[in-house]
Amino acid sequence: MAKGIVVLGAVFVDIKGYPEDTYIPTGRNVGRIEQLHGGVSRNIAEDIANVELRPTFVSLIDDTGLGEDVKNKLRDHKCNTDYIWAVPDGMGTWMAIFDNNGDVAGSISKRPDLSPMVDYLEKYGDEIFSDCDAIALEFDMDKETTKLVFKYAEKYNKPVFSAVSNMRIAIERRDLMLKSRCCVCNQLEAGILFSENYEDKTPREMVEIISQKVVNSDIAEMVVTLGGDGAVYADKYGNKGIVAPNKVDVIDTTGAGDAFFAGVVIGCTYGKSLAEACVIGTRLARSVIQSKDNVCPRFQPSEFGITVPDYIK
Repeated sequence: MAKGIVVLGAVFVDIKGYPEDTYIPTGRNVGRIEQLHGGVSRNIAEDIANVELRPTFVSLIDDTGLGEDVKNKLRDHKCNTDYIWAVPDGMGTWMAIFDNNGDVAGSISKRPDLSPMVDYLEKYGDEIFSDCDAIALEFDMDKETTKLVFKYAEKYNKPVFSAVSNMRIAIERRDLMLKSRCCVCNQLEAGILFSENYEDKTPREMVEIISQKVVNSDIAEMVVTLGGDGAVYADKYGNKGIVAPNKVDVIDTTGAGDAFFAGVVIGCTYGKSLAEACVIGTRLARSVIQSKDNVCPRFQPSEFGITVPDYIK
């Protein structure tokens, strides 16, 4: 079975609270609480699957009914779940409170222990990576797992797209970052990487800064998301650009960055330029922000000018 884009990372249970009235940070807030399947890589796998591209998700889940629910939902979205293994406490938990703008006002997360994935990847790695199209990696996973993924990527000459959400961990793995086909992070994380403060930088300022840093650091490609200001991209050859944001009515921003990353991976894997891939990412992110359940709606690859390989159909 062809693997398509292989996505690796953790599964989380998201517990999210939304105020009914104006959110008061230090007071009691009446509202609603939802529990959903989450996690950066799980979201990415689902987003890719919703463009009918049949990705393969490699991860751990709890050995409970809740873990099985995660697997069944991904399978229903036409995601290959053959390499999701059930173990005790295999999933993490993310608890967040949202303000009236749909932004996270505060959160706490408990990461799962993904170290058992090393044994699974050593056993099934050749089977998973030999015929995949690309690898989408949650770069913050434990180091041994990340190193093993890059080992297989090099062995089979597969591009790795790295989603970076904890740049302090990424900095410790700079050698692996340089092996990535493309790294995607937000404005804050970019500042941590380059030891500067980009908080007040405009898109025009950011694209010039990131382009210079990428060239000097020999990073192959990098995309930096700027929230409501869109994104900027650059590569080590000096190519660069700004991706304009889509103006939308925000319901919930959770998962928008994951959807953007999924779009970048989809576009770059299936023949689009980095600029075109960022446009796809922007469209997927917009669809998630506007969704009442934070789920990317179904798209056909042809809507993005992508021709689906015959082995995926």
